[in-house]
Amino acid sequence: MFKGHPKGLIIASIANMGERFGFYTMMAILLLFLQAKFGLDQVEAGSIYSTFYFLIYVLALVGGFVADRWLGLGKTIFSGIVLMFLGYIVIAIPGTGLYPVLGGLLIIALGNGLFKGNLQALVGNLYDDPKYSQLRDRAFSIFYMCINIGAIFAPHAATGIRNWWLAQHGLSYNGALPKMCHDLINGKLGDTSVMQNLANEVSGGTAVTDLTVFANTYLDVFNTGYHFAFAIAACSMLISMLVYTFAKKYLAPGDVTAAQQATAAAASGVKIEKMPWIEEKKRLIALGLVFLIVIFFWMSFHQNGVTLTLFARDYTETHVGPGTSLIFNIFSLMGIAAGVGGLIVAFSKTRMLNRIIGVIAFVAGTAIAINFYNEFVAANGSPISPEIFQSFNPLFVVTLTPVVVGFFAWLNKKGIEPSAPRKIGIGMFLAAASFLIMIVGSLGLVAPKDLAEGTDAERASAYWLIATYFSLTISELFLSPMGISFVSKVAPPRFKGLMQGGWLCATALGNQLLVIGTILWGKAEIWQVWVFFTVCCIISGSIIFALMKRLEAVAK
Repeated sequence: MFKGHPKGLIIASIANMGERFGFYTMMAILLLFLQAKFGLDQVEAGSIYSTFYFLIYVLALVGGFVADRWLGLGKTIFSGIVLMFLGYIVIAIPGTGLYPVLGGLLIIALGNGLFKGNLQALVGNLYDDPKYSQLRDRAFSIFYMCINIGAIFAPHAATGIRNWWLAQHGLSYNGALPKMCHDLINGKLGDTSVMQNLANEVSGGTAVTDLTVFANTYLDVFNTGYHFAFAIAACSMLISMLVYTFAKKYLAPGDVTAAQQATAAAASGVKIEKMPWIEEKKRLIALGLVFLIVIFFWMSFHQNGVTLTLFARDYTETHVGPGTSLIFNIFSLMGIAAGVGGLIVAFSKTRMLNRIIGVIAFVAGTAIAINFYNEFVAANGSPISPEIFQSFNPLFVVTLTPVVVGFFAWLNKKGIEPSAPRKIGIGMFLAAASFLIMIVGSLGLVAPKDLAEGTDAERASAYWLIATYFSLTISELFLSPMGISFVSKVAPPRFKGLMQGGWLCATALGNQLLVIGTILWGKAEIWQVWVFFTVCCIISGSIIFALMKRLEAVAK
């Protein structure tokens, strides 16, 4: 897969993989943590979530400016890693209040702003070399796939450490209890019968005699588990820092700014023609139009951490059959992956030794999956944590990227591969189709505003969400890596870092609009929430195709 690519692509992918593991460990639980820790409702928690997500990306403009004008790409990226590590340490401390948590999130956002866009710009610079230029689109697809490997494990790590900490105190997980505990403590819970039954259930069947003591204990243990999950994120940042530090020599060819390129060229007697302002202006306008349009994609796509997580917690079945359970357990999932991968290698045209290894991987992976299947049956099942659904998107990114890249390569050989702007437009329509799935899956469900206090909603099949994540992932693979590639190709040389920041800034504005989902969640029917995002994606896709000639002209 990496054959023919510069070694720096592998190093950048691994460094970003560690950062993304930490980031998605936090993002998988952030909304639920804010509600469980501080008793916030979905709009208050959603506002903090969306503002943080906004800052994560808008500060990439600051990162681009710092890299382009002062520190250069390499030093700016390293500074970002250090800041993110410190931010995770702050929010990992048990007992931390709301304002310190907000401060820690701000530090993480600033660090991410210095890191993310500049690493993408650095990877893009590696492909300015004519030797690699034809591999640019494929490189960003591979880069995108690799960094999502870390995101697959993140939700499992977050929920695993929380559930382990609950078990250490003789308790188990129930997503409805934190709100009930806060309501009881604040004197807002009228009927305590439902909470009494849940308290007895999570205490291993032992009758709870004092609900107030239980509420305080459960919240303390529950939230401490979340703080430990943030500590795991800090550890992953440390690993990312070490990888980047000890292997940065492979990234050196891309760690140059336009000014440094000009200086080096002048010293060697090579004259570099400055791009005329009229051409720069044309490119900047085209990029700006794309940035404005993809705002609405990210507003819709990143509902995975907001309304889609609320749907998973409040409206999706909490127990599944033994077959389905295999994809909700990270160890059985890895067994399935090893089995499928081994089977492919075993029947591929490769050396006999590789085929034998493939057979061994197939047998071992199948045995692991069967073992977890039997354990599930013997234990009569276990509840699904809502955060786990967020692992399906990166899982599908990793498994589908080779398929999508191969599909584009096949189209390229036929001479009919769509341009990057055309892929972005197709991605918008695929996102609209994803929310159509949620519309169908939500028909007939009672709106959150109409649920009586303490009443559990009718539960939908987990496959509605899984199918939605599958479709959203395909749309993401058409849009996101292609967008990054488009920016790296079209951006004027002296604005490369800044324009990568602009792409992330568009993502930021979309993230700030995430709160619209939480507002609609408390006011509209559930299916109407998904209609809103469907319409937004259809309109955005239509605008992209209306501007196609202009966009394709600057990408030539």
